[in-house]
Amino acid sequence: MLKPKWLLHVEGAAALLAAGMLYRQSQGGWLLFSLLFLVPDVFMLGYLFGQKMGAILYNLAHTYTLPLLWLAMVWLNSPLWCRWAGLIWIAHIGWDRLLGYGLKYENSFKETHLQRA
Repeated sequence: MLKPKWLLHVEGAAALLAAGMLYRQSQGGWLLFSLLFLVPDVFMLGYLFGQKMGAILYNLAHTYTLPLLWLAMVWLNSPLWCRWAGLIWIAHIGWDRLLGYGLKYENSFKETHLQRA
């Protein structure tokens, strides 16, 4: 039987690969990709305001929901850089999942949904 944790790592790899391929297909530059790749981690600063606020802000920036909604809004009628930002965001989340970083619980920064999977 395939374990859920392993499937979440594979899912992250697939998201990273798909976002990277779409980014490349849309002529995105790798310098911009590398400059923006870690931007979602800025939301860890929410932990300066406590565990609960930190987990909320971190999770908002590290779930696929917001970048997918962003891409749905900007895909057809916005400048390319808007698409690129969404794809880089998805790639970042995929990278985190591949490495085993998951969504945070309020109890501890190190307690994630991947540990419970």
